Amino acid sequence: MHQFQYQYEYPHPAVSTDIVIFTIQDEQLKVLLIRRLSEPFKDGWALPGGFVGIDEDLEQAALRELQEETGITGVYLEQLYTFGRPERDPRERVITVAYYSLVPIDRLSLGAGSDARALGWFDCEALPELAFDHQKIVSKAKQRLTAKLDYSTIALQFMPSKFTLSELQRVYEIIHGGPLDKRNFRKRIQAYDCMEDTGEVRRNGSHRPARLYTLKSPGQVEIVK
Repeated sequence: MHQFQYQYEYPHPAVSTDIVIFTIQDEQLKVLLIRRLSEPFKDGWALPGGFVGIDEDLEQAALRELQEETGITGVYLEQLYTFGRPERDPRERVITVAYYSLVPIDRLSLGAGSDARALGWFDCEALPELAFDHQKIVSKAKQRLTAKLDYSTIALQFMPSKFTLSELQRVYEIIHGGPLDKRNFRKRIQAYDCMEDTGEVRRNGSHRPARLYTLKSPGQVEIVK
């Protein structure tokens, strides 16, 4: 039986996903980049990502590309923004839906996949030249992350399974780019009721032992007033 194929009057753009993976390493907010294997921008640095399959959900495509190019699985992705400038991809008209995720460095197991020559963590304030419009995507993700510190528990996604309040405060300071008042910070964080005391302490040299906390709902970002 002949299968009818509808012919559209106007050409359709392709759709892709790009993923910004943030972590904190060496007191810096860093983003994961891949070195491209093929043109365009061969050997250049870029965000992990790729084209969406015709029968594929957007987030499924993002998770698949992330696994194929970096080996990362099991992360929570939040949709960031849609980038659609006509000239953003030299191959064809491509609209990309960007996602971002916050992951503790000790929970990541990396391995360059079939579409990436190498992987690397880069300081958000000292990125190499990036392929396509990926510099704009990283900047947008950093702006979103910083803004959400003031009305959500998003920064807690950087934390390991057990952490001190001083370690959590340092995460906020790294993202904000400046120091925070210790007393006000602790009052604010404890009012969120998003973590619990483990009953354990951590000793650092001659300093007073610090209480260890854990998240009540790991992987869940709560909106707070």
